[in-house]
Amino acid sequence: MATMDDHVAQLLANTQLNEEAPRQQAEIDLKNLRTNPEYPLALLRIGSHTAVGVNIRQAALTTLRKVVEENWSPEGGDGPHIPIADVAKEALRQGILELVLGPEPERKLKVAASYVVSKIAMVDFPSQWPALLPSVLSVMPQGTDAQLHGALRILQDLVEESLSDEQFFSVARDIISACHDVATNPNRKETHRALAVLVFRSCFDLMDIVKEDHKKEVRQFADEVLKAWLPFLELVISTPLPPQTENDKADGWYGPIALKVQAVKTLIKVKNVFKTLLLPKSFDLFSATWQELARVQPSYQGLFIDSDAQGRLEDIDGLPFTLDFLVLEELDFLNQCVRASPVQKQLESQVVAHGTITHTPWALDLMKLLVAYSQITQEEEGLWDIDVSLYLAEETSVSSSYTARTACGDVIIKIGEWLKADALEALWAYTTTLFAQGNAGDDWRKQEAALYLFTGILRDFLDVQKPVPEHISHGYLGLVQYAIDKHDSPILKARGFIAAGTLAITYPPASTLFERTILAITSDESELVQVSCVKAVEGFIEAGAPIQHQASIISAIKQFLDHRDMDEIEEADDLLVTLLETLRTTICMDLRIAITPNVPAIDLLFLIAKHGAANFQVNMIVTETFEEIVRAMGDPHSYTLLCERVVPSIIGAFDVANITQDDPLVTLSAEILVYLVEYGTEPLPAGFVSALLPKLNKLLMTSIEGDVLRPGAEALKYMLRHDHQQVFAWHDEQNHTGLECTLRIIDRLLSSSIEDNAASEVGGLAAELVEKAGPERLGPFLAQLLQAVAARLDTAQTPTLIQSLIIVFARLSLETAQDVVNFLADIQINGQSGLQVVLAKWLENSINFAGYDEIRQNVIALSKLYALNDPRIAQTNVKGDLIVPESNTIMTRSRARANPDQYTIVPATLKILKVLITELLGASGAGAAPAVAAAAATQLAEDAEDDDGDDDGWEDEPDTLDLSLGSTRADLNLWLDDSPMSRRRDDETQRYLSDFFLNAAKENVFQDVWYPMLTDDEKVKLQELATQ
Repeated sequence: MATMDDHVAQLLANTQLNEEAPRQQAEIDLKNLRTNPEYPLALLRIGSHTAVGVNIRQAALTTLRKVVEENWSPEGGDGPHIPIADVAKEALRQGILELVLGPEPERKLKVAASYVVSKIAMVDFPSQWPALLPSVLSVMPQGTDAQLHGALRILQDLVEESLSDEQFFSVARDIISACHDVATNPNRKETHRALAVLVFRSCFDLMDIVKEDHKKEVRQFADEVLKAWLPFLELVISTPLPPQTENDKADGWYGPIALKVQAVKTLIKVKNVFKTLLLPKSFDLFSATWQELARVQPSYQGLFIDSDAQGRLEDIDGLPFTLDFLVLEELDFLNQCVRASPVQKQLESQVVAHGTITHTPWALDLMKLLVAYSQITQEEEGLWDIDVSLYLAEETSVSSSYTARTACGDVIIKIGEWLKADALEALWAYTTTLFAQGNAGDDWRKQEAALYLFTGILRDFLDVQKPVPEHISHGYLGLVQYAIDKHDSPILKARGFIAAGTLAITYPPASTLFERTILAITSDESELVQVSCVKAVEGFIEAGAPIQHQASIISAIKQFLDHRDMDEIEEADDLLVTLLETLRTTICMDLRIAITPNVPAIDLLFLIAKHGAANFQVNMIVTETFEEIVRAMGDPHSYTLLCERVVPSIIGAFDVANITQDDPLVTLSAEILVYLVEYGTEPLPAGFVSALLPKLNKLLMTSIEGDVLRPGAEALKYMLRHDHQQVFAWHDEQNHTGLECTLRIIDRLLSSSIEDNAASEVGGLAAELVEKAGPERLGPFLAQLLQAVAARLDTAQTPTLIQSLIIVFARLSLETAQDVVNFLADIQINGQSGLQVVLAKWLENSINFAGYDEIRQNVIALSKLYALNDPRIAQTNVKGDLIVPESNTIMTRSRARANPDQYTIVPATLKILKVLITELLGASGAGAAPAVAAAAATQLAEDAEDDDGDDDGWEDEPDTLDLSLGSTRADLNLWLDDSPMSRRRDDETQRYLSDFFLNAAKENVFQDVWYPMLTDDEKVKLQELATQ
């Protein structure tokens, strides 16, 4: 190699050193070389040189890819652009393509080089590199294995990364044909055939995009190519894996499994993109997949159930090649096929022919298959023994690990949705054979798997309120009792308790196991059994467990925690959530348990919160539970008892944590304090403020975190609302009164150093202070406070802060609207009249207000301002209606930035009327109806557009929006209720506005000045009101 090549190669080698100093120096030197025109060519030469070590060559190609990304196009990377000369680009294109398509045997180098090709192709193909695709396709028929591998890698990267949808359609036939020739050639390596299938599957992602604009043409094209591909894919699935010997077990199935996995993945992709094209073959593919799963089950049993073979392995090309991957994909595809009408009709006909589901061979065979693959693997058993949270993660369906066991659970649920009670009958019929006298104790794994499937389908039946035959429930109760007696099989025992809790919800006799479940939380030797019992308790409570067990459940949870290292539990998120959910369910049996002497319900809640405050789900459960508790303590005596228990814990949390940092425990404690004060009595218990306000004051004067400042300010607001006398009577260590301290807090939150989101509660706090203190107490501070609020409103950007600040003036306007106008007209904010600043922001944002009380207060306040007939308001100009440009040009983000929205300019008085008309419509509840109708119309239009039979023959997928379902409509309405465009019906506000406009219409100024300036739509709305 040349001198520069040697130098670069040495630098690349140094970047892999363990010593920090030479490694960092090498990285700096390589960075400095980027301006050298020879640098990218040197990297290519090093990557192509067979005498250089593979790790250095790979590093050179990886570095070259980064150089290409950053510098090949002027719009390249984020750093400075260093142009590459056209001559160098040509040499790089030719050299890197030769490396990928050449005889290089090292696959990792092929992969690294193909990435470089892909990055260049994203810019240059096809205009600057027309020979790329022909060169790749030309080597595929007769090329060596090394050449074919390189060609397939380039095709994969081209399809997945480089080709646009328009480019793809022009070359799709050539790419798919070349891949078909490789995939169906038995003389090619199976890994290369698998890569060819992978490329073919990737083509469907592009077809899915292209079909949006060319539905008929793309569908015809897909139908044509699938006629050649589907028989091949079915053949791949149907072909048994080759016989294995102990010597070649590791490698003998590598290629065949890789090919099978890609075949199944492709079928799933085809089904998702072109459903009806797969429908005619659905039963044949279902049968082939089922037979394949039955064939490989003994091998799967030996590898993963009876021993701990390594699974989930992929090669350098990203091809999965272990048996567990194949089983997982095939179970997923089996689940897809069960949804197809030809499959269901064929299987149903066999049930009819045999009379009952329990005498139908396929039903029992399918249950046998699902139970076999639902068995706990050796790996899972070992992990659960180390961390019970992983077991609970599976139970709550929040595990990120999708296994054969969870896939089988999905299949049984789908069969239950289809066959209803017959699915339970079939599962019960097979399960009884596992627990029969001759087999009892024979195979606890299959017994546990059968109960696992039963629990899954039973939960689904409960969710949708499907009836469970009593004889099935009675039979399973016997199996559950057998399972919880298996002291030598803790996993089966744990499953028994889980099943018992679920069964009790639908079958009351199962509740006889409740006391035994509580006892096992503390007495069982297995931690897995203990946490299963904690989980099972929820089901028993839902089934109506006697209230007298409430204290014993809480005691059992306390004993469980007393014997645990809480620092270790802190990392076990799923265990914390399970404990909390059961504790919440138990407390809610009778919320007064929170103030019952010698029952540590509140203490446990805070203990778990302390160690799980960083977990969002823990945070949510704790605050929701606490809100329910506080709301139930409406009488002064109960509330005082609750405060005696809770306040010391809140103070302790503030003392322990560093309140100047974003400590999750401080945030959680502040949120709990909000609920404690919001639903407090009036007045608050004696000493309440003096106990908490010192900590709260320090919190609000030192923290900069929004998650702390928002609830802190809200808590202080509620203190003022419920007992301002106690707040004003309090003095801090410097003898400042509570009033002074509150003013200091407001002043800090209004300062520019506190970001908008963090200060979003300051307006409510200020409004409460002004209302409770009044002008007499505030004196000169009132004007200063209001001017500070107006100044902060001028710079506020976020809707929540804007609304918060406007509410200060809105609440004042309810009683003293003229004083508010006079004050604002007399002050200057950044060179503008305070009236101009506040009215402009107020009227621009009013229609986005959230909250019943806030909307109602705002509406009344605006009506009071209008009623003043103050010429200063009429002379204040604000934004009116949006000016819609007369253009058919699609508005992109860049065009929107260059051409921001334009508005008419109107008098503030007119804008008030426009806002109130909008609010009149919102208060009637009519605002949400058009939105729901529009959403439905959009969905129906999309369904009509897609109605070419694509969905016929397949059950709806979970992600399909079905507006015929009540649950879907409810979810959609809930989303609309939470969205800014939605205003739910408010009869009180509607009556007020109706009276306002009816009275205004009688005034000459309205009829002569303002009414003619309204839009036609606004006039129609008022006319409709007049005719009601």
